[in-house]
Amino acid sequence: MNYKESLDYIHNVERFGSRLGLERMTELMHRLGDPQKKVRFVHVAGTNGKGSCAAMLSSILKFSGYKTGLYTSPYLFKFNERMQINGKEIGDEELASIVEQIKPVADAMEDHPTEFEMMAAAAFLWFEHRGCDAVVCEVGLGGRLDATNVIPCPDCCVITNIGLDHTAILGDTLSEIACEKAGIIKEGSRVVLYQQSGEVTEVIRDICWERGAELTVPDFDDIVPEFDSLTGQVFSYRGSSYAIPLLGEHQLKNAVTVIETVSVLRELGYEIDDAALEAGLYSVVWPARFELLREDEPPFVVDGGHNPQCAAALRECLLHYFPDSPRVLLIGVLADKDYREIARLLSPLFDAVVTVTPDSPRALPAEDLAELFRDGQREVQVAGSIREGVGAAQDIALELGGMVCACGSLYICGEVRSCFIG
Repeated sequence: MNYKESLDYIHNVERFGSRLGLERMTELMHRLGDPQKKVRFVHVAGTNGKGSCAAMLSSILKFSGYKTGLYTSPYLFKFNERMQINGKEIGDEELASIVEQIKPVADAMEDHPTEFEMMAAAAFLWFEHRGCDAVVCEVGLGGRLDATNVIPCPDCCVITNIGLDHTAILGDTLSEIACEKAGIIKEGSRVVLYQQSGEVTEVIRDICWERGAELTVPDFDDIVPEFDSLTGQVFSYRGSSYAIPLLGEHQLKNAVTVIETVSVLRELGYEIDDAALEAGLYSVVWPARFELLREDEPPFVVDGGHNPQCAAALRECLLHYFPDSPRVLLIGVLADKDYREIARLLSPLFDAVVTVTPDSPRALPAEDLAELFRDGQREVQVAGSIREGVGAAQDIALELGGMVCACGSLYICGEVRSCFIG
């Protein structure tokens, strides 16, 4: 089996589909020798910020000398990005070899594993084969029934900011969604919870109490911003100073959640000194999160936010970093997201809009999206491709003397970034 054949096998959605539940994943992992039971995990769930937190934790553990796996979703350019060790993604040949081991096992099962289950299985098998000291594992969807929840009790569960997303699957209230996310909490877990609404916190506290899990909640009032520019942020927390390249107030809160997680890991015996903590935060790489791709002619930012909570954070970033600049929006969204609310939140900030259709069967057509911005107060264009949209948005921004912000879905970010980064 070569690399292309391995991806074709994993992505055969027509055959395998997406079905929540842990029975198939449990059976698959058992048939593969339960590699997930031979590695230590930090499990990260949440609606927003879980990828940023996972990337920061992985970077810190790497600088601490641990051979660190990172499992995330989705990807920007290439499937291999989903599984990395010490910042290096799995190679094509290695991935093909891992999938070749999984294929006969999966094909022998009466209830065939899904695409997402096989992706997680491939990652867990690779991390075990490569002898990882620890793995930072991001939940794909929800938590309780997500394929990654086949792992045993992790060293720490991290629950990031929770909002209304995937409501058809996870529930239509914050409490219901919090219950699903908290499904990663196992008996005796250590848990770090991003400070948030009382409704969510109460749910998580109750579940921790039921499962004998010790809960830590950072105090965001202790965050003191010290320096902030388009190159990064410096802040202090409980007397210590840190620098991160990620932008926005929400990233300071994510970083503090990570700092509290490091405190928990230290209590569990992880050797993470202050120098490694600082270097890991300073060096983290997590693209397409209010990422500045070009500084001028015109300034160009890309952000993969895909729900109203993300749009609200993006709005704050734009008002903070580009308070007086004309702004051009390049946007593409998926039809199963709350795109009307996203448009409502972002529309007042922009002087012109270019819409595109993401490369996904779930995409909302660019023309339909454009109608939400056509109120006679701004120029609205529909682009035939993402690359065409990048060019059109830049042309308008140059005419206005402004900047461009591309957002709406991670499904457009990879191609947008490829226009600037080889």
